[in-house]
Amino acid sequence: MGSHMDNPETRKLPILGKRNILITSALPYVNNVPHLGNIIGCVLSADVFARYCRIRGYNAIYICGTDEYGTATETKAMEEKCSPKEICDKYYAIHKEVYDWFNISFDKFGRTSTPQQTEVCQAIFKRLWDNDRLSENTMQQLYCDKCQRFLADRLVEGTCPTPGCEYDSARGDQCEKCGKLLNPTELKSPRCKVCQNTPRIRDTNHLFLELPLLKDKLEEYINNMSVEGLWSQNAIQTTNSWLREGLKPRCITRDLKWGVPVPHEKYSDKVFYVWFDAPIGYVSITSCYTSDWEKWWKNPKNVELYQFMGKDNVPFHTVMFPSTLLGTGENWTLMKTISVTEYLNYEAGKFSKSKGIGVFGNDVKDTNIPVEVWRYYLLTNRPEVSDTLFTWSDLQAKLNNELLSNLGNFINRVLSFVAKPSGLGYGSIIPSIPADVIVDSHEPTKKLADKVAAYVEQYIEAMEKVKLKQGLKLAMSISGEGNGYLQETEFWRLYKENQPLCALVMKTAVGVVYLLACLLEPFMPSFTLEVFKQLNLPPVVHDSLCNEKGDVDRVKRPWEIVSAGHKIGTPQPLFKELKDEEVEFYRKKFAGSQADRIERAEAEAGKLADQLKKTKVSEGSGKKNQSTKSLKEGKTKAAAASPAEPEISITRLDIRVGLIKSAKKHPDADSLYVEEIDVGEEQPRTVVSGLVKYIPLDEMQNRKVCVLCNLKPATMRGIKSQAMVLCASNDTQVELVEPPSSANVGERITFPGHEGVPDELLNPKKKVWEALQVDLHTNEELIACYKDVPFTTSAGVCKVSSIGNGTVR
Repeated sequence: MGSHMDNPETRKLPILGKRNILITSALPYVNNVPHLGNIIGCVLSADVFARYCRIRGYNAIYICGTDEYGTATETKAMEEKCSPKEICDKYYAIHKEVYDWFNISFDKFGRTSTPQQTEVCQAIFKRLWDNDRLSENTMQQLYCDKCQRFLADRLVEGTCPTPGCEYDSARGDQCEKCGKLLNPTELKSPRCKVCQNTPRIRDTNHLFLELPLLKDKLEEYINNMSVEGLWSQNAIQTTNSWLREGLKPRCITRDLKWGVPVPHEKYSDKVFYVWFDAPIGYVSITSCYTSDWEKWWKNPKNVELYQFMGKDNVPFHTVMFPSTLLGTGENWTLMKTISVTEYLNYEAGKFSKSKGIGVFGNDVKDTNIPVEVWRYYLLTNRPEVSDTLFTWSDLQAKLNNELLSNLGNFINRVLSFVAKPSGLGYGSIIPSIPADVIVDSHEPTKKLADKVAAYVEQYIEAMEKVKLKQGLKLAMSISGEGNGYLQETEFWRLYKENQPLCALVMKTAVGVVYLLACLLEPFMPSFTLEVFKQLNLPPVVHDSLCNEKGDVDRVKRPWEIVSAGHKIGTPQPLFKELKDEEVEFYRKKFAGSQADRIERAEAEAGKLADQLKKTKVSEGSGKKNQSTKSLKEGKTKAAAASPAEPEISITRLDIRVGLIKSAKKHPDADSLYVEEIDVGEEQPRTVVSGLVKYIPLDEMQNRKVCVLCNLKPATMRGIKSQAMVLCASNDTQVELVEPPSSANVGERITFPGHEGVPDELLNPKKKVWEALQVDLHTNEELIACYKDVPFTTSAGVCKVSSIGNGTVR
């Protein structure tokens, strides 16, 4: 259910007579990995609303993308010694991957560094210029003599001038601690972020948006829309404080290279300030989605614009962006509803991208906690009115007590009972309600139906007002009612004593399961897919809550929702308990900053390498075989002593022919490649290999390799490696062990004379791989062998290109 709209045929345009809803979430800044605070603040909240609109049958599109221009990207590029474009390409891919994992259903996830952005931005600028809404002014700006350039706001740090705050690392545009917007020249003891030198003040010319000239139009818009669009209290307060302080002209240009160039000869060496051009990104990304973008953006009568963001972004969406659009004099679709979140804090402090504190989008994929649990936890904890706190023990409590014991338990009890064979249950067939059962006379069923209908009505009301947390709570209450209904009716007793009534109870309960799948889809789409699979119903058809289709009306009669005679699928538990020791493990793993974690991981790796060095027996000497032999004998004896442990034999390894589909450099480690390798399964496996120093990237593409597939997956610098590529090495070189080119992808590599089934997963504690690896090598003929038996495929043996008598690992 990720981005599903890249086919021009299916591009949605506003439809007359329908509700047309345009949804945006604040464009995440590209120069960092998004953390959970960013995810709940913008993209996840907007995704829930977009999915809700779709199941209600509204015509909705959800637009987002990475915000790529500006100082922060230039600074990051300087740090990483590459071009701003390379930084953007790298992080765009990371953002996209994180949001795909979270099942965010954008209609378009674009980026702002596009020709379309330049075109839309410059067109808006020209309208403002022609309408005399811009002014020119000389500004005093900090200039660094050492770097020989004017310093953009974010390239200056110093002490916050706000009395009582005095934070010593305030940025030139805003103090992170007290939130106040600043000008760099206001900072006390400023310093250049690049060279730490003290900059001096110099004059430079800039263009300003004349907000005072737009004040009346802006206030009229705010007064009307904040009421009609039910703006949240935090948005209204922030906006009013801006208006109270009095609107001043705002600078829209910057002395930078990386941005949209100003189309005016006098300012041709400047670009637009990122805060002028970033909100325009919503428009330009829509124009990448459809060339008829104006039907969405210049159609205020037929389109409702809903915008999602964190609280630090409010003034730009309620004051700056509307003023920009109003200043053009064109008929723009202005924001109707703004949904703002406060901050999500981590365990004891603030999530911080710059400091690497908290759980980041790419970390989440490395836990064994499935996406629906993350989405549920973040949404129950959505900081709608005040800051909220992420804690591991709270995540555990929500999963174990709410998802597992309430929701999962209800659905599993109902479907498992229906699936039981006839005589114990219904043989997977939904029962029919005999004609002589009068529903209205069965009090518990009538009571449940009334409660469920009332909850659904409140759910719709909450979701329409974008009260997502409340919507989720109401849906979960229905599950609680369902559990209560099962207890009250004692269906297991009814089955033996009153089959006709039991049929009514079970058919009603199945209807409630179906309804929960629909109501929870916006929050946990992967959960909904699984429930529909267990119900054996296609979600595309059934996942719907439309007034026109009578879906809402049907809620009052849950026993009519799933037809009698329908055969369900196979019920399975939907959630897994999170244990105390796992919670402790995650808490330790994600403690401190990301830099601390990398340091810890490297220290662990260092320890491991030292141990290997100590246990490695000197190569090539005759003693080698003897000592490994006694080592092996010891192991075999130990193995014989505990009969449960099978003997260590080469057949326990699952080595297969793999095809590298793609290989790229690891985003966070210079010596590692990340490959996608087809090993004959449905999905390719992700494998991380330390081969950068030995094998050029172009030689890694599209090659057949030998892959060890049953090692325990290991996370390397934030990416989980699900297998290992086998290589031969001597003191100076490393080469891939290669199967014959006509070997079949996915076939198992065998060792003639050794027959047996591989372990499903090697137990790392038993050191099976380590014991066998000492006997893997290449011979004089460059053939890879175990002892003297070649690695064999249906097309011949596996070889290396030049390393004879090398070690294979």
